[in-house]
Amino acid sequence: MAEQGRQHYFSADPGVASRPGQVRVELEDVQLDLRTDSGVFSHSRLDPGTKVLLENAPLPRNRGDILDLGCGYGPIALTFATRRKRLRVWAVDVNERALGLVRENAETARLGNVTACLPDEVPEDVRFGTIYSNPPIRIGKAEMHAMLLRWLPLLQDGGTAYLVVQKHLGSDSLAKWLDAQGLPAARLLSHRGYRLLEVQKSSDRSSQD
Repeated sequence: MAEQGRQHYFSADPGVASRPGQVRVELEDVQLDLRTDSGVFSHSRLDPGTKVLLENAPLPRNRGDILDLGCGYGPIALTFATRRKRLRVWAVDVNERALGLVRENAETARLGNVTACLPDEVPEDVRFGTIYSNPPIRIGKAEMHAMLLRWLPLLQDGGTAYLVVQKHLGSDSLAKWLDAQGLPAARLLSHRGYRLLEVQKSSDRSSQD
């Protein structure tokens, strides 16, 4: 039953009763009070891996759109939307309840640069300057790899992705796999049991579109 409960936030409809809550994101440069709910990833607190990413991932290096892949209720998307208000931030998730929360939280924070949508609602011609993600490792290796191979090639030439992954959930093997796919992954830091990986798309790498 515990595993079934964890799977709710990987589904379009979480299938659990709504229990609204609130999580505070408090960083040196950003403070946000975000609405959460049951059936959404880490609904009762800011996930520690997400916090590692928010505290340590570099700011975007170019003016391209930002993607928060697997956005949940939006702590990553809304933090970077606050830090870079002139950039469009795409908050993408399969969980409809999560997307509704992102929209509410963006409206409350007066962030008009956030678009929360399902994966298939992102226009085919959109490319990203930066991707930030606390990826859903527990969906399984095959699905996880398929997800990354769908989105990472949508980086602009010279674009960068930052992924935070728990060490004991396979961060090092994921980095090796990314390297093998022609997406070089470097470990930026190891903190609190998490690895922060930087994935580069080199400007001379042929497009996979």
